[in-house]
Amino acid sequence: MQLVAAQLTNHLAKGLRSLYTVHGDEPLLAQEAADAIRTAARAMGFSERSSHTVAGAHFDWSEVLAAGGSLSLFADRQIVEIRIPSGKPGKDGSIAIQQLAERAPGNDSTLTLVILPRLDKATRAGAWFMALENAGVTIQVDPVERAALPQWIAQRLQRQGQRVTAGEEGQRTLQFFADRVEGNLLAAHQEIQKLALLFPEGELGFEQVESAVLNVARYDVFKLSEAVLGGQPARVQRMLDGLRAEGEAEVLVHYTLSEEIRALKRVKDAMNAGRPLPMALREQRIWGLKEKLFERVLPRLADADLSDMLQAAHQVDGIVKGLKQADWPVSGWQALHRLAMMLCRACMAQPAARAGGPGATAASPVY
Repeated sequence: MQLVAAQLTNHLAKGLRSLYTVHGDEPLLAQEAADAIRTAARAMGFSERSSHTVAGAHFDWSEVLAAGGSLSLFADRQIVEIRIPSGKPGKDGSIAIQQLAERAPGNDSTLTLVILPRLDKATRAGAWFMALENAGVTIQVDPVERAALPQWIAQRLQRQGQRVTAGEEGQRTLQFFADRVEGNLLAAHQEIQKLALLFPEGELGFEQVESAVLNVARYDVFKLSEAVLGGQPARVQRMLDGLRAEGEAEVLVHYTLSEEIRALKRVKDAMNAGRPLPMALREQRIWGLKEKLFERVLPRLADADLSDMLQAAHQVDGIVKGLKQADWPVSGWQALHRLAMMLCRACMAQPAARAGGPGATAASPVY
């Protein structure tokens, strides 16, 4: 049985299964899902707990297999946790997990909880993971994307009896909060809890949130592409400043931006050669959120624009490696900022503007 994290509470209210698997890269949500399972298990009399962390190829799986079959003199039910930080149990582990899955149904004395990182499609199709999925319940923990973060914050505030002001001011408050905690969900959770300590239940104004919430945002260089392609200049600026402050390598930031420009150029060339857009995107292995962004921005980009940006990316490549380029900043970060904004502005333009139509204006960025 497959569940998303939001479905877990209702599932546990209906009763426990003997095997659970939590997988995902968001530590806060994975921890909360595991805690909810443990709490429900303790309420059902599972009073003992053993934990096993799989580290390296020489892990002794016999201990895990034996744990489920042995009980102490003081308990008749136990929780056996198996953590696999790498997400790869190995050959012996694959066999052992399948054995655990086979004996899980009907085992009322042992609840097995397997905790994994985010898994790719090929791993989820493996025999050991399929055995876990077929014999028990798998809970996929998805990250909270930036667009969904304000609503997530509002829901967490509601849990502790607080809310932002209604209307436009409340939305501004939530957007400000999201900007301060983007990419750091655990810290976001802590900042929300701090508001409960500082202010009573009820309505929170913008000034209260502004005075209390620290800037704890952490930026992922690969999320920078989404902000640029989404036409979000303010967010792009924050991300570049944050990445620089965190010591991210200029070369990696440049690679991320230039790879997006090259991918846009390849898809555009394929379209010019007569391929439909969906086919061109599949050929370039572009899917998911990025596929939607490409579909939105490609009609806004002229061939000449992409050629100019490709040349600009080549010049910035030299700058971040210590070379000087005419009419470009000497600083690598300043050059990266110009390149990012060049692409960002092109992604904001109305398609009509590319045709030179009268009255064409720039589109508002999507936040």
